[in-house]
Amino acid sequence: MSFRSPKNLKILQISSASSFGGGERYLVDLTNGLTARGHDVFVAVRPSSPISDRLQIAKENIKLFPLRNALDALSARQLAQLVKQHHIDVVHAHMARDYSLAAYATRRSGVAFFVTRHVLFPLSSLHRRTLSKAVGVIAVSEAVERHLRSQELVNPERIVVVRNGIDVTRFDTALETFDRKKFLRAHHLPDDCLLVGSVGELRTLKRHDDFIRAAAIVAHEVPSAHFVIAGIDTTPNCEVRASLKKLVKELRLEDRVRFLGWLNDAEHLLLALDVFVSSSETESFGLAIAEAMTTRTAVVTTATEGACEVVVDGKTGFIVQIGNIEGLANGITTLLRDEKERREFGMRGRQVIEERFSLDRMVDEIEELYRRATD
Repeated sequence: MSFRSPKNLKILQISSASSFGGGERYLVDLTNGLTARGHDVFVAVRPSSPISDRLQIAKENIKLFPLRNALDALSARQLAQLVKQHHIDVVHAHMARDYSLAAYATRRSGVAFFVTRHVLFPLSSLHRRTLSKAVGVIAVSEAVERHLRSQELVNPERIVVVRNGIDVTRFDTALETFDRKKFLRAHHLPDDCLLVGSVGELRTLKRHDDFIRAAAIVAHEVPSAHFVIAGIDTTPNCEVRASLKKLVKELRLEDRVRFLGWLNDAEHLLLALDVFVSSSETESFGLAIAEAMTTRTAVVTTATEGACEVVVDGKTGFIVQIGNIEGLANGITTLLRDEKERREFGMRGRQVIEERFSLDRMVDEIEELYRRATD
């Protein structure tokens, strides 16, 4: 066990992610926040990781490993060597397939081992032994905590909720140079349109088809409304995107719906929106929803477990039942027709983020967990 000051911990974060989503944003923001506080943070990723370029740490602290799967013995041995060589105090894994590798790397070193659970999908019973070695299992929401407890794979005393945090500075900085008209023109949208959008990977469980069907109703009610979907399809033949584009054509919405793909400036999209929509059937937290609220954008969302922890129905947005297309359409139409209510929802949403979901609070809580484990 290290005897360094708790203000100067050596920390290894591990992620084998091949795409960039909510869990990867969490890791990047956590790593950068800990580094800014003086900790020496290393990050183990795959060679083609989308995480690397977003890290504000020394290049030599970004370590590349295969991280192929939970049984990747070579990566496990390399991680163990890194832990020993750099006298790591804390190892923190973020994807289920990385948990066993992190557990192996810390098995004889006395290093504090943490995992974060970002999703609601059930863990394999094989994780029982791996997670028994973890000092703490961090759940990003109360919904994730409930699912972890219901599986009975983890000692409940080791489960701790640390709600996701949003880097409001990132959005405020983007706002300083944001030109809405320029953004709209770049994406071939009318200068005076009312813009409704959704952000998220093109996956069936995100139910973008429900959003498109709701858009068809709204388009009839609000002629100036236009709709955008930002996100990539990671299926082998992009069949989800193809299916959605077919639906747009069937509903004769080709001139009203745009697929934007992956955006490096997603902050600008959220700033441009008049209403953000989440039509998903499952969200462990709803990071895109929280980010939209950070930009003071009113929200219409389905009643996923994660969304219900973030959105205050009738105050910061409207919550409708999953699959309720008319409910989505009614919520969107109501907000587009009432600019005053739309702005009030947005202002209250930003206040909720600042009070309950700040990044500083998230980093504070995780840093304190690290300190307790290394005392």
